[in-house]
Amino acid sequence: MKKPTPVKGTRDYYPADMAFRNWLYGRAREASRKFGYQEFEAPFLETLDLYAAKSGEELVKEQAFVFQDRGGDEITLRPELTPSLARMVSARIGQLTFPVRWWSFGPFWRYERPQKGRTREFFQWNLDLIGVDNPQADAEIAAVVCEFFRSVGLAPQDVKLQVNNRRLMEEALATLGIREEARATAFRLIDKKEKMETAAWEAYALESGLSADQVRGLQGLLADLELWKQSGELQEFFAAMEALGVRDYVEYNPSVIRGLDYYTGTVFEARDAAGEFRAILGGGRYDNLVADVGGGKLPGVGFAMGDLIIGLVLKKSGKEPSLRVVPADVLVTTFSAQERDAAMRTAQELRKAGIAAEWYPSVERLPKQLKYADALGIPLAVIAGPDEIRDGKVTLKDLTARDQATVRAEDLAQEIRKRLAGRQTG
Repeated sequence: MKKPTPVKGTRDYYPADMAFRNWLYGRAREASRKFGYQEFEAPFLETLDLYAAKSGEELVKEQAFVFQDRGGDEITLRPELTPSLARMVSARIGQLTFPVRWWSFGPFWRYERPQKGRTREFFQWNLDLIGVDNPQADAEIAAVVCEFFRSVGLAPQDVKLQVNNRRLMEEALATLGIREEARATAFRLIDKKEKMETAAWEAYALESGLSADQVRGLQGLLADLELWKQSGELQEFFAAMEALGVRDYVEYNPSVIRGLDYYTGTVFEARDAAGEFRAILGGGRYDNLVADVGGGKLPGVGFAMGDLIIGLVLKKSGKEPSLRVVPADVLVTTFSAQERDAAMRTAQELRKAGIAAEWYPSVERLPKQLKYADALGIPLAVIAGPDEIRDGKVTLKDLTARDQATVRAEDLAQEIRKRLAGRQTG
């Protein structure tokens, strides 16, 4: 019989994988809370209409997992969160206190070709600020990203937050004679510039309706690293990043435009310094999205970061965390069948005292039980034979230090805490 396999593009989260995901969630949570952002969540299922006119044709027609429910409505597994956020804000616009600072960490789905750093099911950190329309709000969002990078050990020489502004690019495109109705096409070209070979990109640009002169002009724009100085918004943005103490993480990149149609102003992507991987995260300003779902005009800015690329970057830079997979701090061994109940009682007493205690559930040779604890990284083991139980004592074995001590049963929890505290400070 053929062994069953996961659905293509999904992942199994074994304990080590789950430990990393939880660690990543914890770092995202801490960075979000430092800036006053509240955690929220939205449904995993949404109507396709929510994305159809807002997220871009490619995402809706090619990447969304779409199906009909029994009532005939088209439903999709959420491919991103921002439209859901806008819908939720719109639904309670008269009850919320603005500005709204919200964040979330959860699963998303896109029908893409699985490859390194890209799956069809992934986890994503989202963070948004709604109700403020100024470059300083954009800078705060970017500063949360930089705070996160610092917290996971990624320095400015490891990662860069690359910034551009759509309004600036619209004005620059106008100088090339690219009319307003062709701007969306030009933005898609810019978004694909670094993903295609030069000759293929030039051919694609000509096929998209640009003239040869416009293609050359566009290439000139994308090579101009001083273009940002023509944008008052970006000048204020970079000044705010300086005030927030994270200017060294940020640089201007005219090729960053973001593919989603709802972005209106400053946009950004984070990339590893070597340029080896796809964008670690991306985001920007969207000033019309809440209005598009019936909530009135409310400006917003935010970003999203998937769990895959950041994991690859951390591993490549040597910053991948060393995580304990097993939560237990102590293993209570079973000396023999006669001592099984006593071992279970000891484990439960330790749990009541606030210590994570695992009990070995079968009668095995003691070396095998200790080898089990050692293999899982459980630092301490409790051993109690009939003589020790009769005398009200136990043996506490430190599997890391390779020593042991006999302690009174009533002092066991205190001795374990002492040893664990010593490991944390040592």
